[in-house]
Amino acid sequence: MDSDFPQAFQKELTCVICLNYLVDPVTIGCGHSFCRPCLCLSWEEAQSPANCPTCREPSHQKDFKTNIFLKNLVMIARKASVWQFLSSETQVCGTHRETKKMFCATDKSLLCSLCSNSQEHGAHKHCPIEGAAEEHREKLLKQMRIIWEKIQENQRNLSEEVETSILWSAYALLRAQMIRVEYMKLHPVIHEEEKQHLERLCKEHQEIFSQLQRSCINMHQKKQHLKEMYRELMEMCHKPDVELLQDLGDIMARSESVLLHMPQPVNPELTAGPITGLVHRLNRFRVEISFNYEVSNHNISLFEDVRSWMFRPEREGGSVNSDRPDYFAAWGAQGFSSGKHYWELDVDDSWDWALGVCKDSQIRNNGTMITSVDIFLLLCVKVNHHFRLLTSSPMLAHYVEKPLGRVGVFLDFESGNLSFLNVAKNSLIWRYPAGSLNFPVRPFFYTGHR
Repeated sequence: MDSDFPQAFQKELTCVICLNYLVDPVTIGCGHSFCRPCLCLSWEEAQSPANCPTCREPSHQKDFKTNIFLKNLVMIARKASVWQFLSSETQVCGTHRETKKMFCATDKSLLCSLCSNSQEHGAHKHCPIEGAAEEHREKLLKQMRIIWEKIQENQRNLSEEVETSILWSAYALLRAQMIRVEYMKLHPVIHEEEKQHLERLCKEHQEIFSQLQRSCINMHQKKQHLKEMYRELMEMCHKPDVELLQDLGDIMARSESVLLHMPQPVNPELTAGPITGLVHRLNRFRVEISFNYEVSNHNISLFEDVRSWMFRPEREGGSVNSDRPDYFAAWGAQGFSSGKHYWELDVDDSWDWALGVCKDSQIRNNGTMITSVDIFLLLCVKVNHHFRLLTSSPMLAHYVEKPLGRVGVFLDFESGNLSFLNVAKNSLIWRYPAGSLNFPVRPFFYTGHR
């Protein structure tokens, strides 16, 4: 840095993290300012809340705005440094005795104005040094912001993939146990089908688990590559103007290439394997359900609650869609407190939907409902380009294909449980453990289509 520049002024324009002129300066709540890239890297691994690198005051701030005043002061300081550098005898053109104020982008050299118009350089692209440096620095900063967003997106995907990998084997085991219990209720003659069903489930589990493991490795590698490029761009931004212009090389092209082929999360999904006689057995308990519809936008926050659960605070960066389309709730006209009852509902044309049973009037009286222990629902929620199935009481994500057409609901008060079926595939989606239900309930349906 310029040693003749007033030291007090220079200190105020220096980042205490990198000890260089501030680049894209941001000011946090305590009043101290830092380079945006330096602060982002410093706080990335920090526990929440992060501390100010200068005064150690805790800060919950996540979004930063560029301090325009400081940015302009730094630009003035850089220009002063450039002009002092150019005023030295070494930067005077030996041919024309003029200061070399122009930068030739073709051969990365400094030229005087007469040289820049000469036959040798006339066809080259050239511009004033300080203007060119600031223009390239802004391009670098813009690219850094893009890369930083990708770093955060990749980290969210990696965290979710790791969590899914941990849950995956437990879910496959739980599903195998549930299928065994269901086959026990059927005729022994289909024992061979049960064996094939479970073998297929085991094979799918292993294949998808391997995909998840590879995905985690790819995301971790991409994270490293993105960070390396981010740091390289940051180092380039910190260079003095003349050095920056001469060292740019192909850094922009390389930074673009590292953004290609971003690894995407695996969408783990088990096949909805059919169970012979499943729906036929339950049709013995078929009942016709009549529903009373009610527009529910203003008194039920079902899918807001679901998305809040899916993008809970520890999954930083997840967004809850605040745009609420018209949802309609439907309560069964008849309640149940004993016996066995089976009904089917068509969900083919719905976007988000939920169906199941709830304690009589429970949902009417509670705007926030998804964590209630009195509500047993199968939910389908669209997340990005995929549909996710979940059940409530407790909230549990399911990794099985989305049912198309009709969903069956089997309510069994004798064993105190509830089951959801994919009717078209004659398969079991989920069965609550015995003893889950011990109170009167009413059928419930919630959908984006009436």
